[in-house]
Amino acid sequence: MIEKILPSRVAVAEAFSDLPDAVLLPGEEQLARGFVEKRRKEFTTTRHCARRALDSLGVAPVPILKGERGVPLWPERTVGSLTHCAGYRAAAVAHRAEVLSIGIDAEQDAPLPGDVHNSIALASEQRRERELRLEHPEIHWDRLLFSAKEAVYKTWFPLTHRWLGFEEADIELRLDGCFTAELLVSDRRPVAAARLPEVPAAFHGRWLSQGGLLLTTIVVENGPGTARGAGS
Repeated sequence: MIEKILPSRVAVAEAFSDLPDAVLLPGEEQLARGFVEKRRKEFTTTRHCARRALDSLGVAPVPILKGERGVPLWPERTVGSLTHCAGYRAAAVAHRAEVLSIGIDAEQDAPLPGDVHNSIALASEQRRERELRLEHPEIHWDRLLFSAKEAVYKTWFPLTHRWLGFEEADIELRLDGCFTAELLVSDRRPVAAARLPEVPAAFHGRWLSQGGLLLTTIVVENGPGTARGAGS
């Protein structure tokens, strides 16, 4: 499903339930220590999806461990992103020669609690949400905004190793299935091993509402047009 909003150079694997043949590799077992059974199965299936996606790139199975702030550690010369929610797990990966960073997120198509929405949505975003709701009231635009903000952070952090708050991205969701995230930070330079001299001023992504799920994706490509969005 998520491949519909990702370019073909990004390899994808997804699952709509936990897979009985999914197993953890050494190192991942330690990460999952103490998880309740439900969380362990979710974690295991998501890692299994990651290895399936990497296999599509010709990359041998490896443990997907965690780095700073829990970011997945991908094999050398690859980049990727993971997501999971009730009834869905997915991984998206690409060769670093083609893609600098990927952010994907999946959420149930259900309303956000009011206190959460107020804490993550800027006034400008809430105004645009109201307009979108008049056009398509069946979509939970508040939850879609949350998903897009999650995708923004997952894209941003591997490039910069800097924190980015919900209030530091102004997201414009559009009816054509695309969105733009303006980064409201004055300093977009990486603080660790730079892949870019500076992160683009905006990320461009795509979204999909299907089967009771809301999906968002961002791809920052390795080339002159680093601000281009997924599917470009």
